[in-house]
Amino acid sequence: MSYKDTYNQWLTDPVFDADTKAELEAIKNDEKEIEDRFYKELEFGTAGLRGVIGAGTNRMNVYIVSKATQGFANYILSQEPERAAMGVAIAYDSRNMSPEFAETTALVLAGNGIKAYLFESLRPVPVLSFAVRHLGCTGGVVVTASHNPPQYNGYKVYWEDGAQVPYPRDEAIMNEVQAISDFASIKKISKEEALEKGLLVMVGKDVDDAYDENVLAQLVNPEVVKEMGKVLKVVYTPLHGSGNLPVRRILKKAGFENVIVVPEQELPDGNFPTVALPNPEDVNAFKLAMELSEKVGADYMCATDPDADRVGAVVKNSDGEYVVFTGNMMGTLICEYILSQKAAKGILPENAAVVSTIVSSDLTKAICKNYGVAYFDVLTGFKYIGEKIKEFEADGSYSYQFGFEESYGCLTGAYARDKDAVDANLMIAEIASYYKKQGKTLYDALQDLYAKYGYYKETVTSINLGGVEGAAQIKKVMADLRADAPAEVGGVKVIEARDYSADTVKDIATGAVTPTGLPKSNVLYYILEDGTWFCVRPSGTEPKIKVYFGASGDTMDAAAAKAKAASDGILAIVDKILA
Repeated sequence: MSYKDTYNQWLTDPVFDADTKAELEAIKNDEKEIEDRFYKELEFGTAGLRGVIGAGTNRMNVYIVSKATQGFANYILSQEPERAAMGVAIAYDSRNMSPEFAETTALVLAGNGIKAYLFESLRPVPVLSFAVRHLGCTGGVVVTASHNPPQYNGYKVYWEDGAQVPYPRDEAIMNEVQAISDFASIKKISKEEALEKGLLVMVGKDVDDAYDENVLAQLVNPEVVKEMGKVLKVVYTPLHGSGNLPVRRILKKAGFENVIVVPEQELPDGNFPTVALPNPEDVNAFKLAMELSEKVGADYMCATDPDADRVGAVVKNSDGEYVVFTGNMMGTLICEYILSQKAAKGILPENAAVVSTIVSSDLTKAICKNYGVAYFDVLTGFKYIGEKIKEFEADGSYSYQFGFEESYGCLTGAYARDKDAVDANLMIAEIASYYKKQGKTLYDALQDLYAKYGYYKETVTSINLGGVEGAAQIKKVMADLRADAPAEVGGVKVIEARDYSADTVKDIATGAVTPTGLPKSNVLYYILEDGTWFCVRPSGTEPKIKVYFGASGDTMDAAAAKAKAASDGILAIVDKILA
């Protein structure tokens, strides 16, 4: 059917409710809007669903969520018989329609005879990841669109290990979702019936308490926290998201007595009224936190995104200027702290391992080398770090110590299998306490890190290409770069080209080709003669191409100059492709 035929079907089919039809009727004279809502179905990809809330096949609504859940249910029922009884844990964040989408998910699962464990109120992603394993579930679902704009929501699927569903299960679930052509075929029962049959179980405090215990166990120097927790002063903002209660609760239990929350951003609100984007990567999200920090004299400030899996931090430098810590800065600082302190205490395992992504800082490799710790690269996406944790536990080969990705997410323990901003807040507070005892700040700690290993600079640029035309442009950029790899970028020769889709690593000088050793993915990665690298990949959640850069040098200015030259060079190449 054409997009217009699908639009008319939604207007007339009795399966769709009156509110949905009224919303669609209101756009009957807007052909472009109709096309955008119906030219495709919101794709259920490896990360699940994410899109703008509204009526239509290319939107997030209860019908698309129901279809995704029916596909997930069909997959579960195609596996071992006991998986239905094991059940699925479901959590949601503060976004608009999150409670409705979560309940819809639970009732479709229940309609298929699969037990649903639904949290009684909003919870962060890491709590869901923990709950899947804690409750012995076959999988999990969290309703969130992370740090996207307010008009978005999403749906992420997890498997029994608490990580997002890996290959090939993700493709099998995608196939099940795509196979559903009739919304009327979706099985769903009422909340009352689900509760009566024991197919809907509400969960809350018991899971929270168990989760807290596991997070608190990650402290490396609890004695330092006990001493300095009385004097360290932290400004925290949940940015209207799900981090408010768990972050404050965990810091209080650890012994931090001076955590001041930004009052205007404390309560959940899916419209995120005080920020343009609820994104801790954006310095503008810290405006109110900075104002409060000046009043109370905070040592630093932290922010979490709506689903509290990412954390951002801001601290003053020696000149009194605010410095925004990137995900790489925080990740490498936490990595150094954990490894150095465990090594000093004699508790760093001989088979210790750290995992990070191919687009994260190379500084991590230098840190691991210094402590004799194994380092593993994985593709972008924390589920790949989760897979490594599972692999280590299964064969006993390595002891997972820490994992992070440049996009402001990390995990210090194996209790969960997704990034955890609650855990990250605790670690940042512990590190700040450790250095405050020495008369130093978090900024000083970062400078100590650079003095020890050298200066590393990473940046990321997004090329936004929305709509039907944008989707075609994204494909063209990736195809053209594959067909004609650049020989030099920014005046520096390319010495290695990796194509993760083709599973090839090409040495440009010799022409030798070896495998990447990682799963196939639509990612291109290049290393330049001066050691600078850059990586090009389509975003898995938004209509954009992301280009990552990394460089090192004797000074931060030198590293930044190398990264900028590479950035200017590859963006000029992309502009020519799009011209």
